[in-house]
Parts: sequence; C-alpha cells; structure tokens
Amino acid sequence: MGPVQTPTPSQRGMSRADTWLQIVLVLGVSLGASAVYAVLDLAEVLMRSSLADTTTTLNRPLSSVPLIDVLRQLTGIGFALVPVLLALYLMAGVARGILGVLRRIGVDGRRPVGDTLWGVGLFAVMGGGTLVLYQVGRSLGITAQITTSTMEQTWWTVPLLVLSALRHSIVEEVIVVAFLCERLRSLGWSWWLVAVVSAGVRASYHLYQGFGPALGNLVMGLVFVWLYRRGGRLMPLLIAHALLDTVGFLAPQLLAG
Repeated sequence: MGPVQTPTPSQRGMSRADTWLQIVLVLGVSLGASAVYAVLDLAEVLMRSSLADTTTTLNRPLSSVPLIDVLRQLTGIGFALVPVLLALYLMAGVARGILGVLRRIGVDGRRPVGDTLWGVGLFAVMGGGTLVLYQVGRSLGITAQITTSTMEQTWWTVPLLVLSALRHSIVEEVIVVAFLCERLRSLGWSWWLVAVVSAGVRASYHLYQGFGPALGNLVMGLVFVWLYRRGGRLMPLLIAHALLDTVGFLAPQLLAG
C-alpha cells in the first residue's frame, strides 16, 4: 500500500469553483442532505423531550404489503447508490475512467487477503468502541434508544438488512472518504483539516441517534481518513463498515429468532 496521490484542479483542467460546486452537488444529493435533516431531527427531539426518552429505528417497513415493502426497500437501496456513481464519474471525468478511479482508490481485487484482514481488524476495534460509547451515552441520557429493525422476520429480511448495510458502507466511504478527501486535498487543504471535515460530516448525519453515536462516528471518521491517507486503499474501510452495520442490523434479529 502507498499514500494517496491527489491531482490538483489545474492538473484536471478544473477551476476551484468547479471543485467546490462538485462537492456541494454530491453532498447535497446524499450525506450532506442527511446531515441537515439529522440536525433538525435532533433539535426537534431536544425541544420536545429528551434523547433518553427517544427511540430511533434504523430499518423500518415501507409498506404493510410484503411484496411492495421488498420492492421499496430494494428501490431505496438502488437510488441511494446513484450519488456514489455520480462521485465516481466526477472523479473520473469520463465514464470509461470509472474503473481507473476504483483502482486508484483501492477498490479492486489486487489485495484480497490484506484488505480483509485490515477490514476485520478495524471492525473488531471500532465495534467494541461503538458498543461502549452507546452504553455510556444511554447512561448519561445523551443517546437515543436505537432499534436496528422493526421489519417482520421473514426469509428475505436478512438479505435486505445485509444489502442495507452494504449500501451504507459504499455510500459513506466512497463519498466522505474517497471523493471528499480527494476534492479537498486538490484545493490545497492539509490532511488534518481534511480529516476533521470528513469526520465532521460523518458524525453530523448520525446526530439523529444522539451525541454518543455522533462522537463514535467522529472518531471512526478520523481513523478511517488516516488509514486511507497512509494506505491509499478504500477496500478495508468498506469491509469494516459493512461488517459493523451487518452485525449491528442482524444481531438483534438472530438473537430474537
């Protein structure tokens, strides 16, 4: 693995205004919008009651008709990946360059063993820290009660939850790490400032869960950007994030079953 190499706007034939517009557009149709709504949700909760008395559901049914529910879940997952494709396209400049971008950011099959080991290790460390912060946050009354799923337990529930976990992993890591870091670095920002902004965005769209999860995601964001800078590979981060969400979504389902 090697450090990330970031082209400057002039090397890509882009102005600084173009770069900023790309950042606004990608975040505006994805995690930036989620962050704004999360802040508003948090403000509403604090004005009405308290986080300690609030329950947040991460995966809920979208219809009382099973077939429609499945189709809506799959449609939502598919549409959520469109901003990812947009980010990759903007990074590539042309459609045929997207595969090259994936190789550049380390999303390929060149190092499956190393990527997997790093991903599992990150999952173990981050997973333990997440549980601790959640319990501490609940005891302090600054974290909502999190219900991972209220979906009816059927044969397709587990596959849908796994797909949902993969969706979150892909959207968050490609946009707030690969895309945002490359664009901010191309503007001349230091890696420390890039890491703080990237982690801040990641933390902000988890604020609807309370301050504990937001803090956990802030730390996770800082660690992930540091590892991405050092290794230049996004794949371990994708694996770790997918494992975190998959276990988080499925554990209550499996224990209940």
